[in-house]
Amino acid sequence: QVTLVESGGGSVQAGGSLRLSCTATGGTFGSYAIGWFRQAPGSEREFVAAIRWNGYSTYYRDSVKGRSTISRDSAKNTVYLQMNSLKPEDTAVYYCAASDADSRYFMSSTYKYWGQGTQVTVSS
Repeated sequence: QVTLVESGGGSVQAGGSLRLSCTATGGTFGSYAIGWFRQAPGSEREFVAAIRWNGYSTYYRDSVKGRSTISRDSAKNTVYLQMNSLKPEDTAVYYCAASDADSRYFMSSTYKYWGQGTQVTVSS
């Protein structure tokens, strides 16, 4: 059983930055891919970014590519999502999730464990 806790959300103005953290306890953190998803009110949950267990492969949705960086610190059992040049459309609850699969990281059904989410609000 893996427990994930997100932190780092908050309210910023457009153009600002935030770094989200996802810290895992339990299980073997190094064997899981970690993904970030987000869900805005009235919208479906959508993929944002993912990083494979080895940290060498990363994936992003097109709308955040070039503005966001996902990374992992295995010594701290933590994955980070650095988001820059934030836009109002980035406003959502952001969730991290853990998967032991080798593919389809953009699909929420791939992930076994989920955190409770952290709110990101970007004002114009």
